[in-house]
Parts: sequence; C-alpha cells; structure tokens
Amino acid sequence: MKTARTPLIIPVENQVRELDPKLLLACVAARRGFASIIGSHRWIDFRIASLPRSLYLCKSFTVMNLKMFRIMHRLGQKIVSWDEEALVHLPADMYYSRRLSAQSLQYVSHLFAWGEDNAQLWRQYPRMPKEMPIHVTGNPRGDLLRAEMRTFYRRDADELRSQYGKYILVNTNFNHVNAFFPAQNLFRPSPGRGARRCFGKAAKGMSSAFAQVLSDHKQILFDHFRALIPMLEAAFPGYTIVVRPHPTENQAVYRRIAEVCQRVVVSNEGNVVPWLMAAQALVHNGCTTAVEAYRMGIPAISYRPSVNEEIDQGFYRLPNELGYQCFSFEELRATLGQVLEGTLGAAGGKRRAALFDRYMVAGDGPLACERMVDVLEQISMGESELPAPGWRMRLAGSALANGRYFIKQLKRYLPGSHAPPEFHRHRYPGISLAELRERVAHFQQTLGDRTEIRVEQMHEQIFRISA
Repeated sequence: MKTARTPLIIPVENQVRELDPKLLLACVAARRGFASIIGSHRWIDFRIASLPRSLYLCKSFTVMNLKMFRIMHRLGQKIVSWDEEALVHLPADMYYSRRLSAQSLQYVSHLFAWGEDNAQLWRQYPRMPKEMPIHVTGNPRGDLLRAEMRTFYRRDADELRSQYGKYILVNTNFNHVNAFFPAQNLFRPSPGRGARRCFGKAAKGMSSAFAQVLSDHKQILFDHFRALIPMLEAAFPGYTIVVRPHPTENQAVYRRIAEVCQRVVVSNEGNVVPWLMAAQALVHNGCTTAVEAYRMGIPAISYRPSVNEEIDQGFYRLPNELGYQCFSFEELRATLGQVLEGTLGAAGGKRRAALFDRYMVAGDGPLACERMVDVLEQISMGESELPAPGWRMRLAGSALANGRYFIKQLKRYLPGSHAPPEFHRHRYPGISLAELRERVAHFQQTLGDRTEIRVEQMHEQIFRISA
C-alpha cells in the first residue's frame, strides 16, 4: 500500500476530448498513492470550497482563469497546469495575448509541456516567471495514441466498423465561424446593416486585423467543406462519409447536409481515437486530429482549396505538414483514391518524424501520465495534505466561491450569454457512476495493473478515484 499523498483535482471541460486521457492519468496516479477528484470542470469549480486542499491540474492559465485562481489560492489549493491548446498554436505574439496571463501565472507552481516546441514557446514569453519549472512530459492525450494503449478502444472501433462499414472521416475545424452559440464566433452577429462588427469570444486577445483575416479565411474553407461532403459521397460510392465536427461547433449545418445525402453521418460521440482506428482515411484542414492520425499511422489529407500562408504556416503548419496536402477537389479525389485502393499509405519520412517529435514527446518509454506523476510526487513531497491558509483567507475564499456560483447561475440565463445551459450540456453531457467504473476497470485491464481502484461519487458529476 502506497503512502497517502496530497489529493489531485482533475477538472474536465470537454468530455469527448478530455475525459478518457484524464481518467488514465487518475488510474496511473492511484497506483502511486494519489486520490483524484475528477469530473465536470464547471461543477468542480462551483464546489471548490467544499473540496479538500489538493494539487489542482488545470488545462489553461489565461486571463479567464484569474478569478478562479485567486479563489483557489485563498482556499489553499496548489495549481499546476498545462495548455490543452498549445500543441497546434497561433504565432507566438498572438498565442501569448490569447493563452497566457502574467497575472494568472503568479498562482501556478509548475507547468507541463506537450513537447520541446511548447516548452520553448513558454520560455520565450517575456513575462514568464524566471523560476517557473517547465516539465517536458507529454500529454495524457498522447498516451492514448500509443499502440499498447489503443487496445482500450478496440471494441469501440470494431463497433464503428460494424455500424458504418468502410468510411472516410471528415473532421471539421470551423468553430471560429460556426460556433455552437453565435457569441462564441470570432465576430458576433451584426445587429443591423452598416453596424460595426463586435468581437466574439473566439477573438479575445487577437488584433482586429488578424481576427478579420482569420474569419474570412475560415468562412471560405467552411463553405468549401460544406460543398465537399456531398462531393465525396458521389465520388466514393462504396464508402460512408462520417463528419465529425469540432467539439464546440454548431452541428446543425452538417445535419442538414446529411438529410439530403444517402451515406453521410454526423457524429461527435466519444473520443476521436476509435473513430480514427476504424477509418480508411482522414480529411481535414488544420485539425489537431491530423496530428493524432499521424501518430497512429492513419492516412491524413489536408484539403486546402483556399490558402492563406500567414494562417496556414503560422497556425496550422503542424497538422497540415504531417499528412498529404491537396489544393483542389480533383487532387483530393486522386490522392484519396490511391489511399482507398491501398497503393498509398500514411505519410511518413524523416522530416515529418522530426517535426512530430519536436511537438509531442512520450511516444515510447514511460507514458506521459507516468512522467507527470513523477513530477507530482516531487511536488507533494510525501505530504498527505497541503498547509491550510489562515481562517480569514479561507473564509474570504469561500465567500468568493459562493458569490461566483450565484452570479454564474444568473448570467447563464441572460440574453447574449456566450455559454448558455445547452452549451454546457453539449460540452459535458455527463457520465454515470457505473459507466465511469467500467471505463476505469477497462483502463486497468489495458495497463495490466491489478491495483484495486475504488470509484465513488462525491457530488453531481464529481467523482473520487483512489486505490
């Protein structure tokens, strides 16, 4: 039996993308003596005043995190973080203004990087605290791409093959212009003709000029991809076309296309890994899924009917260069045809391998989760709990946490909210205790780990995982 260690809090914001890798992290941590509190990011933050003092594993440290970081500091929580969006990122100056906050960083004790590119990006940030430890560990999402971990999804992939037969996976990435809720776009809907366009949530930290260029480029590509879906169906009659929208996209437009097609399916269910495992090929433009496809040896084709080098090289270079690039439908049809015939495999070569290795580590050897837990052990230093702040500070933290909860509950029903209740349900639909226990047991089987793990429900969509 391992000595009890400081608990971990592992919030999950986007369920289909984050829950499984973070469950894997909790399983690895459990066998090393850590209990993990895991569940809905929103509900964990609402309940933070009632949770034990822990190492809080955050996924970002933007200015939007600042208020919550201040609350957690008063409550005695210790914050460590990575950036979920740092793998495929904007040019440095734009990335810094959007994804980093010098004020928020004051409350972060350690950072976990996806790879050396990510670490260097942070080291070059002019306002990065000089003493900030940056650990190049990889990310739990990368662990699920490893051959020995993909068996976790074997049953899911087999079910997808059985349900859809041979299919081409089309991943869309147009949440900047087709967001789940209009206020989340780069620009909010215009209130009237001639009215000034107002920034939406996606444009925070961008210059007006760059946001306009990005919005125009994305809109053109969005229009091309809407036309592409029925064209693919017509060009490849023996295949289903599975459209997987970005997790924060509005799926309605794709569902309308599917209604007038015979073999087009729209789904955002579950993690993307089994969908890739079962696919014949991936078609995308600048999508992180292409990085995952490359790691798994799945042929990926970047469809680039419109080109903007400032954006394509400054933002989407990694996913575009790790696969084949096609600049017209005729070129795409020919390349995809070769893939489906079996005469063309996944893109490879030393240049692509070197590029990938710079951006993502832990492709072999210890899992990224294990490397992260190594660091967490050093941080906790064998302590079973963190020191408590003074009672006045804790009282202030509780008051702020409760006040934030009531304000959030009120604001989400106000007109113009960028995160209405239906968006939260879309992003985190929830999971039952029985389902969570089943997934944990499956991870243990995949890991070959016989540690007995207990999964308990603490609050609504908040669970405790421990050995």
